[in-house]
Amino acid sequence: MGSSSLPRLATDDIWSCDTLEKAAAYLRSGTPIHLQNYVSGAFISSDKTLVPFLDSFEPKTGALFARVPCTQSRHVEAAIRTARDAFPAWSKTTRAVRSGYLRRVSELLQENRELFAVWESIDQGKTLERARIEVDRAIANFSYFSTYILHEQTAARMIDGGGVLTYEHRSPAGAFALISPWNMPLYLLTWKIAPCLAFGCTAVAKPSEVTSMSAFLLATIFHRAELPPGVINLVFGDGPTTGAALVSSPLITGVSFTGGTQTGIAIRRATAHQIGKHVSLELGGKNPTLVFADALRQDTNERAIRVAASAAFENQGEICLCGSRIYVEESVYAEFLAGFVKFVQEAYVLRKTVGAVVSSAHYAKVRGYLTLAEQEGATFELGGVPPELDQQARESGYWIAPTVLTNVKPDSALLTDEIFGPVVTISKFKDEEEAMRLANDSEYGLAAVLLTADGARMRRVGEQLEAGMVWVNGWLQRELGTPFGGMKASGTGREGGSIRETCLPW
Repeated sequence: MGSSSLPRLATDDIWSCDTLEKAAAYLRSGTPIHLQNYVSGAFISSDKTLVPFLDSFEPKTGALFARVPCTQSRHVEAAIRTARDAFPAWSKTTRAVRSGYLRRVSELLQENRELFAVWESIDQGKTLERARIEVDRAIANFSYFSTYILHEQTAARMIDGGGVLTYEHRSPAGAFALISPWNMPLYLLTWKIAPCLAFGCTAVAKPSEVTSMSAFLLATIFHRAELPPGVINLVFGDGPTTGAALVSSPLITGVSFTGGTQTGIAIRRATAHQIGKHVSLELGGKNPTLVFADALRQDTNERAIRVAASAAFENQGEICLCGSRIYVEESVYAEFLAGFVKFVQEAYVLRKTVGAVVSSAHYAKVRGYLTLAEQEGATFELGGVPPELDQQARESGYWIAPTVLTNVKPDSALLTDEIFGPVVTISKFKDEEEAMRLANDSEYGLAAVLLTADGARMRRVGEQLEAGMVWVNGWLQRELGTPFGGMKASGTGREGGSIRETCLPW
């Protein structure tokens, strides 16, 4: 493998594609984009005989979009050694110096905001509007932690009567493996990278092989920001090859992983013998939304429906925090259902405000659950079973309309499995006790949404929900210093800092 100072195909043509029309024209005019690893401050040209490539397809069209290197273990290990070599110097830089680098990355992302949104929309299938929101959050990740470290305080205490001062001193830990998923590629990758670098650690990051384009572009941002070589390295590839080599290396101090529960279990097994390795796992979710009757009073009815719908269908339901199980107090069930279906029909329109699901494989998975719904006799209040993907359909993209299901059997996989698509179930409950029982009846415990106008219920119910994050009368707002992570099969560990504020938009 050889290196070059700039990526071979991250040309001025790509960086001028700041509209969907320009990007589409660029893709029609040439061969698929060949992504390159970024190691020690340089882009690495991969020899195809040494590093095989994975094909990446554009979800909205089904067309071959990019070729992603499947980085082999020896090349992963070289990147890890680079991060380890860069750690001593980086860990000793002042907070002000690290803050300056992060601030510069944030500024460069802001300058290229629309370009990142365009390529994120193309690569993942999300709408351009949704991609813009996530690029803004990526910008905020670097901006937030660039200032957070300047004001972070540690605890100091005197022992009563002893004249002894005890204080807390925090030191950078080492080189970390940062692995992010395909649903919000740029946002979740930067959520890991920004605090890692801010606190003086170095990293080797691996995005999903399904959605790697924004990480490739982000590497160019790091290059332009003149981050010291080796501080942040990006390698591309799949989980069994690249990811496994990354997390199992004894040179890696810690692992931060966001993705599926089964992969999280595999990471725990691979690192179990490395007792000192920090492992943070943010895994799957089958999150409940509880709708109490008082949330549908005249002045809050529309807001409650809007929150429940956004929690169900934003980003095609491909967000681990989506509220895919809606439980409604039976006295307002019919009212809520009618209003919810009407709102979704108007606000979440396929190909306009709802994008394509990420891949043909994921399309088949979601379709399988909808076929099961039909077989089990569930009622399709909205949507239906999409067609199988024949060759013609593959070439027109992976589109699944928002689907609302009722009359779902209590033991159905539709209520237990993480479908991770534009599919929501709506069921009834009688009282608070049943609502909490239904909400907590899941192997997962990532997040929950509680819709109520009763202030006492907000705490009484909210604090008994088995979820790492509970939103009250809102969804997906989070102050970046708030600790984040799941319970039960939704993961272990917390990421983020101290709690700064709560999110109660009502």
